[in-house]
Amino acid sequence: MSAQRMLFFTIALLITLGITLTGWKIVHWTLYLPVVMLIFAGISGICPGLFLYKKIGFK
Repeated sequence: MSAQRMLFFTIALLITLGITLTGWKIVHWTLYLPVVMLIFAGISGICPGLFLYKKIGFK
């Protein structure tokens, strides 16, 4: 496991912990999107956010 993938998992865990402490029914659904994207990035090694920003034109 690379350090980058471990970072994705750690950030997803911290966001999920924040959602859990706030309450699953209180938190807005958009907070689940970064968690799903980071878990996907950790498993596959492909970061959807990075891919999106490269498509927009950032380097």
